[in-house]
Amino acid sequence: MLGFNKGKEKDLLAYIREGKTMSQSEKLRLIVSLSIPSILAQISATVMFFIDASMVGHLGAKASAAIGLVETTGWLMGGLASAANMGFSVQVAHAIGANDFERARRILRQSMVCCLLWSLTITLTALAVGPFLPYWLGGSEEIAHDASLYFMLIGVFGIFFQMEGLAGSMLKCSGNMKVPSVLNILMCAMDVAFNYFFIYILRLGVLGAALGTGVAMLITALLMFYFLLYRSDMLRLKGRPGSFRPQAEVVQYAFKIGAPMGLQHMLMGGAQIVSTLIVAPLGTIALAAHSLAITVESLCYMPGYGIGEAATTLVGQGIGAGQKMLTRSFAYLSVTMGIGVMTLMGLLMYIFAPELMALMTPVEAIRNLGAQVLRIEAFAEPMFAAAIVCNGIFIGAGDTLKPAIMSLCSMWGVRLTLAALLARDHGLKGVWTAMAIELTFRGLMFLGRLRIGHWDEKLKTI
Repeated sequence: MLGFNKGKEKDLLAYIREGKTMSQSEKLRLIVSLSIPSILAQISATVMFFIDASMVGHLGAKASAAIGLVETTGWLMGGLASAANMGFSVQVAHAIGANDFERARRILRQSMVCCLLWSLTITLTALAVGPFLPYWLGGSEEIAHDASLYFMLIGVFGIFFQMEGLAGSMLKCSGNMKVPSVLNILMCAMDVAFNYFFIYILRLGVLGAALGTGVAMLITALLMFYFLLYRSDMLRLKGRPGSFRPQAEVVQYAFKIGAPMGLQHMLMGGAQIVSTLIVAPLGTIALAAHSLAITVESLCYMPGYGIGEAATTLVGQGIGAGQKMLTRSFAYLSVTMGIGVMTLMGLLMYIFAPELMALMTPVEAIRNLGAQVLRIEAFAEPMFAAAIVCNGIFIGAGDTLKPAIMSLCSMWGVRLTLAALLARDHGLKGVWTAMAIELTFRGLMFLGRLRIGHWDEKLKTI
């Protein structure tokens, strides 16, 4: 049965708010208990994308290339949605850390209105640019129609993605990782089932992949809001009337947190799009291998995002409680765990790259090229973990501007410059070599900021 904040996990989270001393083993146990559900959900989501891509991949190289062409732009839309969600959910984590649950619920009400309006803006933009996007990205006529249709449908379903993400972020920042994780795993299972139905039973091809994902997102969003609004000990609104009208103070602070993240997602997404532009002229095989290899690699780095989400919760509540030493201790332990887990995942990816790509597509040329680039990327996973978890830490502290600038300088100044140079002589392998170098560089920068930066100065102002 799904429950909220029960058992030892709840007791240890209460230690943060109550200012109690925690041993190293208790800190580690809390990080692990919060990370595991999120890691499982992240892995299940990756498996979902893995299966989706495999389903589409078996339709042929054209179908994989059509989705791969607009995939990075879809990530951009998702990043903008997530930035708005985090602008409000971090404030909720700070309020909960300060034991101010009424303020947390006020922020929640306002976030529902603001994020819904924001998602509608993103959807309308996607519909406006959808017919032209594949051509802007250098796609050929043979894949442009499917790519455009897929992108516009994903844009429509972005409303469900936004609201599901908002509810999940709120639950996680309250310390409840289990319910969002279970529901996200359920969404993955539904997505596979619906995709199979739409792609193979109704024979809708690429269109079916978008429809299956959209229906799964809708059902998950409804379930997520049920548990948030009716069952959450800290945040439920049932029986607690209040105004949903946005207040300037809350919206401004959400903008202060979310705007750098949104700008980062825009420019990082733009960089991904430029990367696609670099890959597209290499041909349909290279574009399909690039897209499918990215899906496989995500299986490796999703555990890092799970640990990063736990770090956001712990740092956010530590910030709200005003516990500087405890907050830094959580940060260092989280980063160490993330690097360890993703180093292991990188090793496994290097060993089993050919087998993983074989699951994605029957086309031998795509399998071989994808396996080669995955083995290049495997060497970057430890420092990629550092960047992911550190970013989660900085978000929990409300420190988003400087990390965003660092990420952008790394992506645009290192990855894209090297990719453009190396692609000419080394093709897709050159592009992925540039990616591995940049991720390593970014991880080292983030570790430096974690160690000597002043990211926790927010403690003085919250």
